Amino acid sequence: MVHGVSIVWFPVSDVSRAVDFYSGTLDLDVTQQEDEWAELEVNDLRIGLNARESEGGTGGGVLAFQPTDGIEEAVEELEAAHPWGRIATFHDPDGNDLQLYEPPAHDE
Repeated sequence: MVHGVSIVWFPVSDVSRAVDFYSGTLDLDVTQQEDEWAELEVNDLRIGLNARESEGGTGGGVLAFQPTDGIEEAVEELEAAHPWGRIATFHDPDGNDLQLYEPPAHDE
């Protein structure tokens, strides 16, 4: 189902400062840099730095997998194999991850 890790990205408050840290301090190679987005690479792993949507957010990083046969097929396969219910994710004003969770229906 999963072909590999597509990218790991982190929301940052200042893209230029974050690029300086990841490239200057950690010696990662900068492959792309724009106003609100930058990509770096280390050992064939892409790391993205994305400007926060609002000031004061503290949301964490994201690990994004690259599906082998397309995203729709992967979602269907996951839903069939792991009936953990339904989850809708969203964030509070400070960037904390929140979820709405509906457990799977149990046949009795």
